[in-house]
Amino acid sequence: MKRICLVLAFLFAAIALASCGSGSDSDVIKIGVNYELSKDVATYGQSSVEGIELAIEQINEAGGVNGKKIKLIKYDNESNPSIALTLTTRLMTQDKVVAVLGPATSGAFGSTIPLAMQHKIPIASGSATADGLLVDENGNVKEYAFRICFNDSYQGRAMANFALNNLKKTKAVIIKDNSSDYGKGLAENFKKTFTDNGGTIVAEEAYVKNEVDFNAILTGIKGKDFDVIFIPGYYNEAGLIIKQARAMGIDVPILGADGFDSPELVNLAGEDALNDVYFSNHYSPLDESPVVVDFIESFKKKYNKEPDAFNALGYDLANFVVDGIKRAESLTGKAVKDALEATKDFEGVTGSFSIDENHDPVKALIIIELQNGKQVSTIRAGN
Repeated sequence: MKRICLVLAFLFAAIALASCGSGSDSDVIKIGVNYELSKDVATYGQSSVEGIELAIEQINEAGGVNGKKIKLIKYDNESNPSIALTLTTRLMTQDKVVAVLGPATSGAFGSTIPLAMQHKIPIASGSATADGLLVDENGNVKEYAFRICFNDSYQGRAMANFALNNLKKTKAVIIKDNSSDYGKGLAENFKKTFTDNGGTIVAEEAYVKNEVDFNAILTGIKGKDFDVIFIPGYYNEAGLIIKQARAMGIDVPILGADGFDSPELVNLAGEDALNDVYFSNHYSPLDESPVVVDFIESFKKKYNKEPDAFNALGYDLANFVVDGIKRAESLTGKAVKDALEATKDFEGVTGSFSIDENHDPVKALIIIELQNGKQVSTIRAGN
């Protein structure tokens, strides 16, 4: 009898241990958070995670998912794709999460997709915009990877059309980040759309990440005949380019994409330099729709500051994934993946969207105008 009791005790302990190691134990559902919380692009990751944590806090306060609370397992990938890869492995094999949120950047997110495919655990990013990220070389969708942001092609085309049709500019200079797929993809699509529709690229210059002195590039273009500049890159270098261009007397409109969206852009460029600057983005606090107004109010109450687009994307990302978990037939990776694929008319702060056959959202973008470093107007483009 004693031996039988010992065997039963062992079995019950094993079952309990197995339950604790899964993405869903008796009272929680575990979701991984793998973001750039330090180093090069930390503001993107930090903002995304603030939005994620606000969303999960609200979801848990409302009762969670079928009585289970969401538990975030959060790691800092230090803006390094290799570290992001290691952390994804840990989240999927040790922490046993049901899904992973992040990373923020295309390179880091892309590095983790093979692991999602291998372990059949869905991953989703709110801001990885690189073209072709979610399909393989044969055009087949990578079925366990999702994003809720538009891609670089869309942004590049939108900004080219905005320059031509709204600003009536026809002679552009491109100053691109040549060290990132993000910068190169934006530049390529802007250039094609701009020239296909009658515009001329007067010059195309390149820089790499962490450059700080752009005077040689700007001196080289200053004497040319152009009426607009497109800077496809991140805020780190874009802020300095804008500051140095304005100091040199280059006062044409400057265009960018969602990589401009960071409080650091103003710190780097200075308010006086940020006039006639326009960039494509996912969200603007100028939007007066009820879902945006409610989000801003909740965010300011929690963090005592105005939310940026990455805050909004993180918030939408968390709600998107939890919405899929709620609709899933079970908490297996495949069931959650199937539910995310079936998403229709999701109402988010960054817009309403459905997921298409390539796991991209079908949604509009916003073009934001800066004057004296502040957002003063928006234009909604596409659908």
